[in-house]
Amino acid sequence: MSGLEEPVRRMTRRHFFGLNSTGVGLAALASLANRDARADASAPKTVRGGLPGLPHFPPKARRVIYLFQSGGPSQMELFDYKPRLREFQGTDLPESVRGGQRLTGMSATQSSFPVVPSKFAFAQHGQSGAWVSELLPYTAKIADRLTFLKSVNTEEINHDPAVTMAQTGFRLGGRPSMGAWVAYGIGCENEDLPAFCVMISNSGGGQPLYDRLWGSGFLPSQYQGVKFRSQGDPVLYLSNPRGFSPDNRRQFLDALGDLNRMTAAEFGDPETNARLTQYEMAFRMQTSVPELADVSKEPAHTFELYGEDARKPGTFAANCLLARRLAERGVRFIQLYHRDWDHHGNLPQDLPKRCKDVDRASAGLILDLEQRGMLDDTLVVWGGEFGRTVYCQGRLTATDYGRDHHGRCFTVWTAGGGMRAGITLGETDDYGYNITRDPVHVHDLQATILHCLGIDHLRLTYKSQGREFRLTDVGGTVVKSILKA
Repeated sequence: MSGLEEPVRRMTRRHFFGLNSTGVGLAALASLANRDARADASAPKTVRGGLPGLPHFPPKARRVIYLFQSGGPSQMELFDYKPRLREFQGTDLPESVRGGQRLTGMSATQSSFPVVPSKFAFAQHGQSGAWVSELLPYTAKIADRLTFLKSVNTEEINHDPAVTMAQTGFRLGGRPSMGAWVAYGIGCENEDLPAFCVMISNSGGGQPLYDRLWGSGFLPSQYQGVKFRSQGDPVLYLSNPRGFSPDNRRQFLDALGDLNRMTAAEFGDPETNARLTQYEMAFRMQTSVPELADVSKEPAHTFELYGEDARKPGTFAANCLLARRLAERGVRFIQLYHRDWDHHGNLPQDLPKRCKDVDRASAGLILDLEQRGMLDDTLVVWGGEFGRTVYCQGRLTATDYGRDHHGRCFTVWTAGGGMRAGITLGETDDYGYNITRDPVHVHDLQATILHCLGIDHLRLTYKSQGREFRLTDVGGTVVKSILKA
């Protein structure tokens, strides 16, 4: 039964019995808790929320940290080494390679599409021999701990639909985000923190990120991501007003809870129960979040891993450190966003800045998790919404070039959480333009992430507007070749 059908059933029964508050009305009050509340009672005591029967099978990962690089990092400069591009430099990309690809409005009017090789050096690293750019020296050092997926692809060529697809499994807004699906399906291991937390680092610019990207869509709203901030209260409106004590807040919530339960009994709206859940969570977070955000007791060697930026709130490094602290406290899905990877021009000057923002902290997070014995059951994902073209957008000069959006192939790396370390999956052609082996669609990546958490993406569904929805829409195949046995 869907979340929408349940209130209709309740209201029909309620009106049939004539709102008898002393008979069936009171007896039915217990059934007004939505199905997620019932799932909580049957779940293991160490888990808050979740659905009966989940996980579907033993999970390899207990949590996910998704390091989303918004804007489309250039795989041509970072991971997908193409030495033959030196031979093709300045020549027009053959039509046989481009194959009539749909272009963005920013390069569709170009009269030519000159091939431009990366100006940055590549080298092989570790026993795996993974190719990594000189722009990512810290990432290069942990190459044997990573799984590189060089054949990820999407149909989307513009930022908003591509980011929305990567985060929700559909190009249009309104669907639940991946973190919301995970929170709905398997709940949280901490009574005092949300199952799904979000942080956006200060990169100085980039494409806008909308709250719907971590929203709950048609799922009950308690599953949406909770956004952490770098200034003021770590979570908005978490502090009590001046002169309003914790005891006052507790009395206020008790009275408000009584009113909400009466409203739930009257109207049967699942969102009323969601509101009750959120109010109580916010009250507990008044204690748990300040302790979480206080990194003053972290040892010096921790900051050596992440870099000194980890001491500066709002940086990517600081958010990576908070992600680890959230992970060790049982939060299921931790979503980080770092923007300004959209390099249509001035790439040789701007791309190194973004790499410097994230390189040390990303590698530091992996090493920190490993040292704490958490990497095996924490899945870390690093990547953006699409990649960049091999051809130059705009005028190609000896010192400057840019690249347009490219969804046909781009690189994502993962670590831990049941993934086989030290391997590379997928290949692209000599131009880095088309996939030649082992394609991984965005839906395949999402299905694989859920699989690591013990979730069958085909079976985690929710009925809305007359049909069953899932994160992977009508696609998705688990990429078993990158999973540990």
